[in-house]
Amino acid sequence: MENKTEVGQEKDQISLLMPYQMGRFQLSHRIVLAPLTRQRSYNYVAQPHAVLYYSQRATKGGFLLSEACGVSDTAQGYPDTPGIWTKEQVEAWKPIVDAVHAKGAVFFCQIWHGGRVSNTEFQPNGQAPISCTDKGLAPQVRAAGVDVARFTSPRRLRADEIPQVVNDFKLAARNAIEAEPINTEGLSRTGAGLIALEITEAITTEIGAYRVGMRLSPFANYMECGDSNPKALGLYMAEALNKYELLYCHVVEPRMITVDEKSDCPHSLVPMRKAFKGTFVVAGGYDREDGNKAVAENRADIVAYGRHFLANPDLPRRFEINAPLNKYNRETFYLSDPVVGYTDYPFLEEIS
Repeated sequence: MENKTEVGQEKDQISLLMPYQMGRFQLSHRIVLAPLTRQRSYNYVAQPHAVLYYSQRATKGGFLLSEACGVSDTAQGYPDTPGIWTKEQVEAWKPIVDAVHAKGAVFFCQIWHGGRVSNTEFQPNGQAPISCTDKGLAPQVRAAGVDVARFTSPRRLRADEIPQVVNDFKLAARNAIEAEPINTEGLSRTGAGLIALEITEAITTEIGAYRVGMRLSPFANYMECGDSNPKALGLYMAEALNKYELLYCHVVEPRMITVDEKSDCPHSLVPMRKAFKGTFVVAGGYDREDGNKAVAENRADIVAYGRHFLANPDLPRRFEINAPLNKYNRETFYLSDPVVGYTDYPFLEEIS
């Protein structure tokens, strides 16, 4: 529910708008752009229209996370999602990063591997996707509610192939730094497994832990990746990551059971919050009121916003004065259009 306090509430009364020192990065507020797949990176290369998209949402001292970037040609599973494994891809990110830095914002690149959430169409030489399992996925209706995604049964990765995947993440992290530098957030889709820790060690050794965060979703059941004991898994990972002195841990609330389902469980991440020694970032359908409450009650240091930040490029300003929010349009989330549902959401000044 949206907080109904008077428009013009003082900035220093809102916990979300208090400054925060995140390691070496001085943030002016605690409202983070969550990593959002946008499917506008044609041929897996970030495009010039992303310069406007990200710079619209950048503020001095703000913190932005990029859409997930594939770490190799085996990592892709969606059309027109960016990669960061080739020279062309790295060069394409540079003007985007420059534009964000010109606004004074901090920019991290989320790197990932799609695993079995793929099919032969997205794989080199039409091969089967690689995964930790050979169990296939049932077809899924995409978030747009129209098309159906079909997946090819994956090939189980051999033990001797794991170092190559770890190395792919390490090189992607290095490439992110080359792009002036964006820093990195590694994404563990299930939040499980020693490979996530191997990747963490490789990346922190390569570029420095102060530039690295990890996103965990232990409670998610997206793409049939649910865990039998998510609380224990999440706590284990939060504690295990301390060894690497990561800058932050970014965790999705269990209330976001699926893309659309939301339930209330405000204290579910507190054990992970207490266990992890770095900055703790939460995400999962927050609005102004409950995001502010999470920070005020010390359940999080900063809060990541997805759909609201998509539809409101000036979200920190709107939260500051408690202005009405633009409504997001789910039907345009994943259009390939370079403008519609991407850079055409109005700022407050344009509405007035």
